[in-house]
Amino acid sequence: MKQFTIEEINEILKGTIVGSITTKITAPEQLEVANETEISFIGNKKYEKFWATSKACVAVVNEDISIEPGENRAFIKVKNADLAMSQVLTLFAPPPPVFKTDIHPTATIDESAKIGTGTKIGANCYVGPNVTIGENAILYPNVTVLDECTIGKNTTLWSGAVVRERCHIGNDCIIHPNATIGADGFGFRPDPEKGLVKIPQIGNVIIGNNVEIGANSSVDRGKFSSTILGDGCKIDNLVQIGHNSKLGMFCIMAGNSGLAGSVTLGNGVIIGGSASIKDHTTIGDGAMIGAGSGVAADVEAGKTVLGYPAIDAKDALRQWAILKRMVNDSKK
Repeated sequence: MKQFTIEEINEILKGTIVGSITTKITAPEQLEVANETEISFIGNKKYEKFWATSKACVAVVNEDISIEPGENRAFIKVKNADLAMSQVLTLFAPPPPVFKTDIHPTATIDESAKIGTGTKIGANCYVGPNVTIGENAILYPNVTVLDECTIGKNTTLWSGAVVRERCHIGNDCIIHPNATIGADGFGFRPDPEKGLVKIPQIGNVIIGNNVEIGANSSVDRGKFSSTILGDGCKIDNLVQIGHNSKLGMFCIMAGNSGLAGSVTLGNGVIIGGSASIKDHTTIGDGAMIGAGSGVAADVEAGKTVLGYPAIDAKDALRQWAILKRMVNDSKK
């Protein structure tokens, strides 16, 4: 079990210790369930009220906290408790699953594939012809990488992930279990003789560096050209990204959200959970789409929209307030 003194933890956080403890810290935990040897976090003033009843011996807090730690307890004051929390969690993180051998004997690797130094490939993986995998990548059991793909250095593909032919994933990416990169885009056209005719999807997917794609998410290949995810994008579980969509850098898409085909997101766009974006829509840099919203038109940079159909967030809230008053008045 990992154990650290408060001073050892603060060497990493570089904060200010207020109060005093001699207990060694054994784990991070939520305020409400932490015990006397665990460290917790207060990232918002609304959670300060829980400190009095918490058993945690230490909390990482923002510099403007308005309470004191109390006897035999301590705070580590930092500029941003949420970012500091990430450092503490990294410190206590357990080791990843173990590979007893770098390349498992049941993995099938085409003789034309190029595998970088230090890369690990688990049981029952398939690596197809002319694939290139960079240094120190990890493919956990049952990953499939088809023909002519490239996987960057330090990238991790978790079990069940599928990277279809001619797709490219950058460095330092994480593809979570059962995510699919490069499935066919959803393209059909009515035909009087055949019913629905499938439109061939002959493009690919290009994913930048430091991208994370959640479990059971799908990034469809382009009908022609590429579906593109820029550096630093973070995609939650159960997200759909349609063919030929283009995401700028550092975009966030929360669970169950979806982009139809040929959507363009600028840099730093945030899509809330279960939001849906119409095809051929452009969303500008830094725009935010509220959870559950339906976007049917372009959204200007920096704007926040909400509702179904999505409109300016302030207007949506006013409409909801008016409707609520109307309903309440009708009951009188």
